[in-house]
Amino acid sequence: MKSGFWKQRRVVVTGGAGFLGSYVVERLRAAGCQSIEIPRSAEYDLRDRAAIRKLYDAARPDSVIHLAAVVGGIGANRENPGRYFYDNLIMGVELVEEARKRGIEKFVALGTICSYPKHTPVPFREEDLWNGYPEETNAPYGLAKKMMLVQSQSYREQYGLNSIFLLPVNLYGPRDNFDLHSSHVIPALIRKCVEAVRRNESAIEVWGTGRATREFLFADDCARGILMAAESYDSSEPVNLGAGFEISIIDLAHLIARLTGFKGDLKWDASKPDGQPRRCLDVSRAKERFGFTAEVGFEEGLRRTIEWYKAFGASAPGAAL
Repeated sequence: MKSGFWKQRRVVVTGGAGFLGSYVVERLRAAGCQSIEIPRSAEYDLRDRAAIRKLYDAARPDSVIHLAAVVGGIGANRENPGRYFYDNLIMGVELVEEARKRGIEKFVALGTICSYPKHTPVPFREEDLWNGYPEETNAPYGLAKKMMLVQSQSYREQYGLNSIFLLPVNLYGPRDNFDLHSSHVIPALIRKCVEAVRRNESAIEVWGTGRATREFLFADDCARGILMAAESYDSSEPVNLGAGFEISIIDLAHLIARLTGFKGDLKWDASKPDGQPRRCLDVSRAKERFGFTAEVGFEEGLRRTIEWYKAFGASAPGAAL
């Protein structure tokens, strides 16, 4: 990151109180940023144009980092396709439009790996983003987020808005969402294994067949990549943010079981969906364009996440038993 870049800048971080947002805000503060506005939903409904105007009036930002999203795991996506489509679409549309009107210097839009077509060849290259329809269970969310790419590119072409679009892979780390109803796979498996050890249970249930593969990026690594892009990247070509590896869900489950000390059985519920068959990113563009590569090794990141959950699990989001 550039020394002194953030010290005089005024920044809005939507979703700044959330999982990834908390790491971005920490890194902004560490870089000397003195003016960070974190809109909370009780005060600013980011689906509402008037609320966005109020936010921009109050914050007068030079940069907007849009991380806010209505999101969850496979189960939550299946239950809320309409809500996930509308809320995510309208937030992006209105935030970017108002930024354009005000001449905000930089808009950083966070997309999602769910935007890629269901059967994208591995590793996912940014050029493949439009070569098919996303995996059905999270397509509404993925497509809503992908519209920010269209908006970013068209607004740069017509209005000169300096907007960039980043595609982070699945994130994990301390402070993740451990609510089994809405969490993603890593926090769900950590919670199930840790609680099974505490209760001396002999088995846990895992969704799907275990054959699907995923790539994971430590949340603080992602935050570092976002700020590097915000500082140095000035193109609307989409950029993957990932770690560049692939692990099957069955191997992931066994790894988390080992790291948590769970020695029982893994019972696979094949009636539940696997989601996208494979996910692994080509991460060369991020390295070439703004020098980002992941630093935290996967086992090290899992250990940190497990330690955090063991220490703070009772107060973690959704973790009350």
